[in-house]
Amino acid sequence: MTIWQAFIEALESISGNKLRSGLTVLGIVIGVAAVIAMLAVGTGAQESITGSISGIGTNLLFVFRGDQGDNVRNPKPLTLGDAEAISDQFAAPSVAAVAPALQGDGVVSFGGEKTSPQIFGVTPDYFQVRNMDVSEGELINEEHMLGRASVVLLGSETAKKLFGHSDGVTGETVRIEGQPFRVIGVLKSRGGGAFGSEDDQALVPFTTAQARLIRRSTSDRVDIIFVQAASGDVVPQAADEIGQILRTRHRTPVGEDDFTVFTQQDLLSTFQSITGILTIFLGGIAGISLLVGGIGIMNIMLVSVTERTREIGLRKALGARRRDILIQFLTESSLLSLIGGIIGIMLGWLISFLVGQIAAANGTAFTPIVGLNAILLATIFSAAVGLFFGIYPANRAARLEPVEALRYE
Repeated sequence: MTIWQAFIEALESISGNKLRSGLTVLGIVIGVAAVIAMLAVGTGAQESITGSISGIGTNLLFVFRGDQGDNVRNPKPLTLGDAEAISDQFAAPSVAAVAPALQGDGVVSFGGEKTSPQIFGVTPDYFQVRNMDVSEGELINEEHMLGRASVVLLGSETAKKLFGHSDGVTGETVRIEGQPFRVIGVLKSRGGGAFGSEDDQALVPFTTAQARLIRRSTSDRVDIIFVQAASGDVVPQAADEIGQILRTRHRTPVGEDDFTVFTQQDLLSTFQSITGILTIFLGGIAGISLLVGGIGIMNIMLVSVTERTREIGLRKALGARRRDILIQFLTESSLLSLIGGIIGIMLGWLISFLVGQIAAANGTAFTPIVGLNAILLATIFSAAVGLFFGIYPANRAARLEPVEALRYE
């Protein structure tokens, strides 16, 4: 028996039992669609997160206070002096710009609306380092710093929560912790970031935050120092230079740092690792549906062997070899699985498309991605399921003795 003959006979057998074949295929359809949709959602989430982080720039470094060991005695806070030392081109030639910042939480209100965004006290260099710009209005400048001006830049999400829209709000007065601040601009939307939503924040001049909003134990203390390396290629050198400067200033030996230097690449690697594990987990759960569908195929094929026992005996009596019977039933189970796989791929793509549309309707920058790898994986896996779960029924049919099969009632 040729493969083509086996294929034709498999089609005839499947079409002869349309309802049963359809129900069998349904298990594979659901399994493959689940695998495609889950992998698309996982890949889309990974692309969305890493894209948001990459958009900020891969040459960004974050310097936090924090010891790397329990044996660090009297850890020192980060200060404006540390930021100034890091910006020294002779001590840190790989550093392009430095922006110290204060970070805190507070209630921002306008009329009867209230929200609690992250509040940052920043310098004018902050916008260069963070690659930020406004959709309307102006940025915080030196004049605001010197005058400790009561001005604020709002993230687009914060503006929407307060005003119902993010345009035309420049010049309005909001209250931060009960104190009036004039809105001088709205930041361009950036989506998620390393420290939560980049769009749900309020930026005020560093000196204003120091004096009125985010008070610290000493006047020169900062919470975080943002550093921009000269390029993405010199980020490791910039991190080493920052480490050497802070160890000298804080008088800490190597291995007992009271600070942490974190790079944007570290964030990318962390998020890619997390989303990669999440994608595998989702795909594994969906793969269980395929196994259930495979068991359904085996069950139906065993029923088919029982129903066609006399037919098998007649074929053997007329000269059909064991291999011919084996090929016939394996082809039938594989064909059922393959048909289910093709329909499942289309259904999985449709589900992914609908998820993307729902996300877009809710204002979420998230697009599920149906990759070629996922399609090939689902197709090959569905065919393999058909073969694997068809082996036992096919082997059982091939082992039937012609005389016993012909006598079967």
